[in-house]
Amino acid sequence: MKFISWNVNGLRAVAGKGFADIFVEQDADFFCVQETKLQAGQIDMEFPGYTSYWDYAEKKGYAGTAIWTRKEPLSVAYGLGIEEHDHEGRAVTLEMPDFYLVNTYVPNSQDGLRRLDYRMKWEDDFRAYVSRLAQKKGVIICGDMNVAHNEIDLKNPDTNHFNAGFSDEERGKMGELLGAGFVDSWRAQHPEEVKYSWWSYRMAARERNVGWRIDYFLVSEGMAPRIKSTEIHNEIFGSDHCPVELVID
Repeated sequence: MKFISWNVNGLRAVAGKGFADIFVEQDADFFCVQETKLQAGQIDMEFPGYTSYWDYAEKKGYAGTAIWTRKEPLSVAYGLGIEEHDHEGRAVTLEMPDFYLVNTYVPNSQDGLRRLDYRMKWEDDFRAYVSRLAQKKGVIICGDMNVAHNEIDLKNPDTNHFNAGFSDEERGKMGELLGAGFVDSWRAQHPEEVKYSWWSYRMAARERNVGWRIDYFLVSEGMAPRIKSTEIHNEIFGSDHCPVELVID
């Protein structure tokens, strides 16, 4: 089974940059997107053979997640089931026969880490949520998790040490999530490789490959032996992020 995850930074914007062609070319069983920046009814984006599930933010033009799937889920859940978190369209969970797929867009701590306290609460609640799922069956987590876990995961670790996405607090929470029984599929397969999934629009960052790896597929430890391959598609444009891929048996 093939999974794709992509922060499109506005689905209407990327629709004009070849999204449909990319979708078809990738030929995934599950295609997950983040930052759709839509409300219901604002776009007609369906593909033959797929069913889609959308979690919209209440705030217009903000956040939002969606999954297209070829395989019919047993059940679908939106958000984390926590009132504090479930107004920003940040999670869609599909229950499949032998695993859960959780597509998430983790809150950004923002400039000056002004939303860090909220981010820490989200992290704890999200970890508890996926840990409960993992007690029932395997779990695959994908999405823009807004953190470069280690220095290898961004171009300039020294100058970003206190910035959103590379603070000690955010990196620590990713460590706690992995420590709760999850595996970073890309890093498990590519322990020394440097490859990025996000680049700032400023300072020609993508052209110079001054990037960050903040888009992930995590799998519960019991599913790790099923990983066949992983990829970061930095050859695909259309957003400030590129798609990431997981293939499992």
